[in-house]
Amino acid sequence: MASPGEPTPEERYSTGSLVRRLTGLAWQFRSDFLLSLGLSISLVLLGLAGLQLLGIVIDVIRHALDPSLPAPQFPLGWHPPREWSPLRMIVLLSGAIAFQALLRATLAYAYNMVTARLTQGEIVPDLRSRLYARLQHLSFSFFDEHGSHSIFNRVTGDAQNTRLFVDGVLLQGTETVITLLVYALFMWRIHPALTAACLSISIPLAILTRYYSERLRPGYLKNRELQDQLVLQLSESVRGMQTVKGFAAEPHQIRRFQDGNDRVSAQQRRIFWDLSIFAPGTQFLSQLSLVILFAYGGWLYVHGRIALGGGLVVFAGLLQQFAGQVANLSTIANSVQQSLAAARRVFEVLDTKAEVQSKENAHVPEKLTGRLEFDGITFGYGEAEPALQDLSFTAAPGQVVGIFGLTGAGKSSLLSLIPRLYDPRRGRILADGHDLRDLDLDAYRRQIGIVYQETFLFSNTVAANIAFGHPHATMDQIRAAARLASADDFISALPKGYDTVLGESGVDLSGGQRQRIALARALLLEPPILLLDDPTASVDARTENEIVSALRAAMNGRTTFVVSGRLSLLRRADVILVLEEGKLTRTGTHDELVKVPGAYRETALLQLMDLDNGPEGRAA
Repeated sequence: MASPGEPTPEERYSTGSLVRRLTGLAWQFRSDFLLSLGLSISLVLLGLAGLQLLGIVIDVIRHALDPSLPAPQFPLGWHPPREWSPLRMIVLLSGAIAFQALLRATLAYAYNMVTARLTQGEIVPDLRSRLYARLQHLSFSFFDEHGSHSIFNRVTGDAQNTRLFVDGVLLQGTETVITLLVYALFMWRIHPALTAACLSISIPLAILTRYYSERLRPGYLKNRELQDQLVLQLSESVRGMQTVKGFAAEPHQIRRFQDGNDRVSAQQRRIFWDLSIFAPGTQFLSQLSLVILFAYGGWLYVHGRIALGGGLVVFAGLLQQFAGQVANLSTIANSVQQSLAAARRVFEVLDTKAEVQSKENAHVPEKLTGRLEFDGITFGYGEAEPALQDLSFTAAPGQVVGIFGLTGAGKSSLLSLIPRLYDPRRGRILADGHDLRDLDLDAYRRQIGIVYQETFLFSNTVAANIAFGHPHATMDQIRAAARLASADDFISALPKGYDTVLGESGVDLSGGQRQRIALARALLLEPPILLLDDPTASVDARTENEIVSALRAAMNGRTTFVVSGRLSLLRRADVILVLEEGKLTRTGTHDELVKVPGAYRETALLQLMDLDNGPEGRAA
């Protein structure tokens, strides 16, 4: 919803607003844009010159055959010397036509190269870079609202379609307008009445173009949304391939993708159906002008009111070029709506403001002690019900704080507020007495190490993954962090040690190995605050012991927040926060909480029973 005084989405992304912004995008690379435009205009003028030379050749031949006919009219008031024979003039004029054709072909090549450099070499890369940079600075709420499939489509397909406005609308449209004006002017000079008669079809053409231009845009917007859904199905199928094959669900997935593909195709067919009516309609109307030319122009010639070569033939050539440019209006109208639909989706990303960002003159903190205070925090996602309500507690420097709760209790929400991935609706969080909103965001986040339940590793070397948050770290620093995370031994055993390139998301490592690399990555910055979001949830008992042993050393001297459903990890905490439906209901140590009736005690008893019954279950 727009704030008071701000333009609404309808105003911000109206046709006029989008056109202005896209024109500004072209003007950003004005040197190539103006060069391309100049070459386009030169091609129009050369085409006009070629037609005029052809008309003169015809008149020279006719005058040579019948000297009683009017002498040919040469351009710019020039007249050839009297001693020149008709054959010599024809040879020279033919050479001029050949030179004009060669020059036009050369300029056409230059025009295509400059336009390609402008669109594919400058505008599209610039848009993609700006989109990517903007995405890096947007808050998590944006990614909660928009799926990765939609974001991928905007950075790739929409950025590509946006450039259509430059080459398919601005350049072609300018060329079309100039061609229509220049050719209409020259036709008017040849015979005003014939020009008015032939161009009378322009009014119904303008009405038809406007109608279809407005009709096409919603279809392109719908088409982009359907393509987003198709990309989502593809992405989910690839990422969930193990599940698909495990349930022998390949036929079902194929049908789902085919259905999505059919919806995209059906929507495209509706667009093409409109175009298939529009394009022939414009061509039919433009050809009517030729009928008028032959009827009225022929009558004028028979009655001696217009010359043949420099008059009727040149006029016919001009009108044919004119009709071709009019027919091109369907292509331009299509490009307009396709580019505007894509541009809106691109600008929606570029215009989105980061909800969480540093304020002006934000305080750059020195090394924090790790003291954190939650003061009356209430937080929720978007307009949903609060995930946390009136939360207040203090974590002392070096303290290990366990966070326990059943599914949906708000554990991960609490953890996400500490690095300020979101801002609370009410209350404040203090780090060493400073409100997080008063601190420089990047400087503050660099003092926090995070290990998530699902570890994400990049397709890069092991060393680069560990140094992700500190790219300039030395090899000694990387090894020291790996040793602290109990990862140095297995990394050294890899084929190329720390230079081993990992597969996508570290698929070639075990769960425990991935977690320890993630822990080393978090520890490399020597953060005073460490966040552990259920790091042992998806591993077996042996791997859990490996990770827990690494965590003991990692947590030493740091304020550590541990979210876990396994009490074997929480029992090491100095204090445990028990969350129920977003509210802090109890605090205490493990030994204190197991004596108090409630969710924590029940979970402890269940896990104890599982341990006691484990061997019997396995024997059975």
